[in-house]
Amino acid sequence: MPICDAHHHLWGFRQGAIEPRYLIEDVMADIKSSGHNIVSTVFVEAKAMYRAVGPDHLKQVGEIEFVNGVAAMGASGLYGETLIAAGIIGHTDLARGEAAGEVLDAMIEAAPHRFRGIRHTTTSDPDPVVMEHRRAAPGLQLTKAYRDGVRALGERKLVLEAWCFHTQLPELTDLAREIPGTTIVLDHIGGPIGSGSYADKRAEVFELWKKNTAELATCPNVYMKLGGFFMVLGGFG
Repeated sequence: MPICDAHHHLWGFRQGAIEPRYLIEDVMADIKSSGHNIVSTVFVEAKAMYRAVGPDHLKQVGEIEFVNGVAAMGASGLYGETLIAAGIIGHTDLARGEAAGEVLDAMIEAAPHRFRGIRHTTTSDPDPVVMEHRRAAPGLQLTKAYRDGVRALGERKLVLEAWCFHTQLPELTDLAREIPGTTIVLDHIGGPIGSGSYADKRAEVFELWKKNTAELATCPNVYMKLGGFFMVLGGFG
């Protein structure tokens, strides 16, 4: 079966990463060892190769330039048949509202045939263990500024990659209903938490996740990404 691997990262150097670099040779090696027919992939923002100079709000465009170059390497066929980063998801602060449009336009210009949208992480929870490596403000998805940024995506036929916890899915449902013109791709099967204070509440978490996911599924502009099943966040060590 032909498969699009819809979520992976790339970086030449990443502080604190298990692997300090992960580039086209590494992706191709993993694809080959998987035994699957992966015909294309989607890169998702990894805070890689931001520009060192220039306005702060445009530094993220450097990541799009970097990944578009890697994608061109893959398209040459010299590394294998898989189209690496056939789609590119970047990052910008959508809470800048309509002003985020300037960054979106710069990213479109940097990779007009591959840039597909933005991931803006909105994960938030009162548990400090769950939030150890996450810094999103509570209720961000409910703010007018953030929603104006999401609208800016739809106006440009770009998608929102949403990454929130299972407890926040009602916020995402409300957002999706208010902005039906923006396509939303939900990352990591909706972020069920299985660590910290949730570690011994698996059945309870599953029931809430199921309820919230079923309600979100009534929104025709939302798609679920199948991935991230065994994250540490989910309690899988």
